[in-house]
This record gives sequence, structure tokens and C-alpha cells, in this order.
Amino acid sequence: MIQTWAPDDFWEVVRPLLPVPVKRPQGGGKRRADDRACLAAIVYMVQAGCSWRKLPAAFFGVSRATVHRRFTQWTDFGLWERVHHELLVRLNVAGGIDWSRAVVDSISVRALKRGNLTGPNPVDRGKPGSKIHILCDRRGIPLTVLISAANTPDAELLFPLLESVAPIRARRGRPRRRPEKLHADKAYDHKAIRAEVRRRGILVRIARKGVESSQRLGRHRWIVESALSWLMNNRRLARRYERKSEHFQAFADLAAILVCYHRLGKVTN
Repeated sequence: MIQTWAPDDFWEVVRPLLPVPVKRPQGGGKRRADDRACLAAIVYMVQAGCSWRKLPAAFFGVSRATVHRRFTQWTDFGLWERVHHELLVRLNVAGGIDWSRAVVDSISVRALKRGNLTGPNPVDRGKPGSKIHILCDRRGIPLTVLISAANTPDAELLFPLLESVAPIRARRGRPRRRPEKLHADKAYDHKAIRAEVRRRGILVRIARKGVESSQRLGRHRWIVESALSWLMNNRRLARRYERKSEHFQAFADLAAILVCYHRLGKVTN
């Protein structure tokens, strides 16, 4: 089970980024549960979509409480962002990221518990929900993923998305974080947004309300729909179970990590 959900090549990416466990000054204590087993259980949860209560942690040789505690510790440490960035670096070094165009979009999911970054979903009869925002490259690789309340306008997350992309090292040249061109739909149609994107040195192509057909950008924007579909194949994102937004963000980051990991395997093999 551990090898299935945390294979050797994936574990080799994650292991150096793990926080160093704090040793008890007085010594003794219980033996620390295996980090790889906890990681495998968390990845299983992301892909299978089960709740903490139904997590078959015993299959991995650890308890549910241990997996939950390790997940919380790693989330607070920022592990998932570090792993995502490391995979993006490896992809970029291998020539797997196409910086010529980036596309932005979002998808709404229902929240089964009220918490921070939830709000009435305008497309789901006002029921509580959250949005998952993604910025992907021309090949659908998620460069960054953020969450917001379901009633948050997409345009409000555009610049946080752009700013959350850390510089990504390549085989040669300076690290890169900005695409050459940005595509978006009519939800981002504001003059101020266009001006600010251009000021950042990025060409912009946003559909204009009342002027252009919503299908005009389809030949470029289809890839972001595919990227969202790849994210949502991780069933834990289909519904938000977490009250804490940082935990739901962590699962979104994990979904992006798995997409990048599988793409890296195709690029390098």
C-alpha cells in the first residue's frame, strides 16, 4: 500500500523537504510513526476522496490520529507548496513547462461545513461553497492553485495567482515566474486588469463582454478546462469537508502536486 501511494521516485522528491522532527530533550517517548506511511495515507485520501473518519490508516501501519496530526504539522510548515515548487523546477529543467501562454480559470465546489473562505454559491442556489482558482501553462501544468469563497469574483484572484508563482529555475538562464501571454474569459474583463497585466510585462488576451463570443478563446482556453478536470479527478476536491481554509488549500496543492508528478514521469521517461 505504501509503495502504491508513495512510490520511490515521489518519496525521493518529498523526503528532503520534510521538517526535521523535534527531539524530546529528556529523551524517550514513543517511536515516531513512519513519514512515508503518513504521506501514502494522505495521498490515498486525496485521490479516493474519503473522510478522515473513513481513512483506512491501518492499511498503512499508522493511526488516523497520527496521519491527521502529521498532515496538520506539514501544512503549517508549508510542505505542500515546497513540494509543488520542487516538481515545477524539475519540469522546467526538463523542458516540460511552456511559458509562451498561461490560462486562468476557476471552479466552484460545495462546502459541507461552514468555515473561512466559504460563501453563498451564486450557481448553486446560494448554498455554501468555495472556489478553486488555477493558473496553468500552455500544456495544462498547474503553476499555482488558490482557493476563495464561492461568491468571490474571479478577477479578484488574478493577481494573487500571478504573485504566488515563485521563481522557477530552468536548465539555463534566470529563474522564471511570468508567462509571455495570459488568456482569460469575460469574468476578467476590466480595463484596470488589462493595464496591470501589461505593466507586468505580460501580453494579455481577455474576452470582452458584449463584443466577442465566449467561444472565441476556446482554441486556447480548452487546456485550462482539462487542467481543472485533472485536479478534480482527485476526489477529495469534489466537496469541501474542512472548516479550515488552509486544510482545503493543502488538498488543492496536493492535487496540483500529483498532476505535476505524473506529467514529470511522462517528460523524463
